[in-house]
Amino acid sequence: MPAPDTAALRARTRRDYPFQLTYRTRWCDNDQYGHINNTVYQQLIDSIVNAYLMQHCGLRPFPSPAAPSTAPPAPAPAQKIGLVVSTHATFFAPTSFPATLLLGLAVTRLGVSSVSYEVGVFDVREREVKAVGGFTHVFVEREARARAGGMEDGVRRGLERIFGPHYSR
Repeated sequence: MPAPDTAALRARTRRDYPFQLTYRTRWCDNDQYGHINNTVYQQLIDSIVNAYLMQHCGLRPFPSPAAPSTAPPAPAPAQKIGLVVSTHATFFAPTSFPATLLLGLAVTRLGVSSVSYEVGVFDVREREVKAVGGFTHVFVEREARARAGGMEDGVRRGLERIFGPHYSR
């Protein structure tokens, strides 16, 4: 499926993203030009994807910290993990500290062992999208780092719930 053109990305609205989180910018997010550094956008994209996977897909990428002996056993870490194989970002307008950003997440493609995400970044005080980015995960066996049998069922079900309105299944 071809990637959307720049005009289509610029037209994105908050409604295009089924899962959303807010982020308060920090002084250290600014670069020497006084706006949020490009690397921060990539961190935000990574954070919303992993927050969704952990909160809504049951993904546990690493063992839980030691718990008191009276606590129920912690869930085992996932047998499959997502490795990032490609990333992208298109920037439309700068933003800077202090600001509160709204991050929106949608799935754009769901394969047997891979998933592509799109993230829209908005300033909560404005309607226009500031940036649209995303990446592709390929799910592999935790230890062998090899594809085998696709992603786990719980992960797939969770990802299906946020399939973006601009993409066909």
